[in-house]
Amino acid sequence: MTEGELFLRLVLSCVLGGIIGYERQSRRKSAGLRTNVLVCLGACLIMVLSQAMYQQVEGLTNADPARLAAQVVSGIGFLGAGAIMKEGLTVTGLTTAACLWVVAGVGLAVGGGFYSGALITTALVFVTLGSLSRLDDWVDHEKNLSLTIHTVDRPGQLMRISRCLEDLQLKVRGVKVKADEDEADEKDERCMYIDFEIFNKQSVKSVMIVDAVRQIDGVIRVDVV
Repeated sequence: MTEGELFLRLVLSCVLGGIIGYERQSRRKSAGLRTNVLVCLGACLIMVLSQAMYQQVEGLTNADPARLAAQVVSGIGFLGAGAIMKEGLTVTGLTTAACLWVVAGVGLAVGGGFYSGALITTALVFVTLGSLSRLDDWVDHEKNLSLTIHTVDRPGQLMRISRCLEDLQLKVRGVKVKADEDEADEKDERCMYIDFEIFNKQSVKSVMIVDAVRQIDGVIRVDVV
């Protein structure tokens, strides 16, 4: 491999990784432009190194040039695990983790000289991350609800409310709890606000949701948006 070909592969891996990373950066994801560029560049370098090592020992041993590349595919999992976050009942970062895995594959393809596959994959990933996320938002817009509940702060209260929403076949996508420092109920119990992001797949009427939650002891007010 000439130095010009080596330079082309390393630079192209940075460009393709940067294209995918830009989309992640624009959505303020944990693994953005720099992370995707570095993953793609590193994978490309390892693939080039694997080929160069094989050429040096070709015919002298039964070495497999794909062994180093295989370690990239499995080793990228530690970055993916770091990108996945669990906050309460919500799990985020799965798409970002999958994106890092694909970017590593793009880097390996460029390092192996499979330019057409790397270019087509980059284009498909960019379209998938951009257009399909907008399509999901458009399809699910009317079924996404924000539920704000003002309730007393008691042990197990959040679980009781969550169980009530599950009984209504509502899928909880996010939960945020904020203490109410200014108000207490008539029994002098501390209060809190709970914000739920829910997916109303069955199109349950807002009135039914409010009535069901209000039946829970300690709930003061329920607002649905």
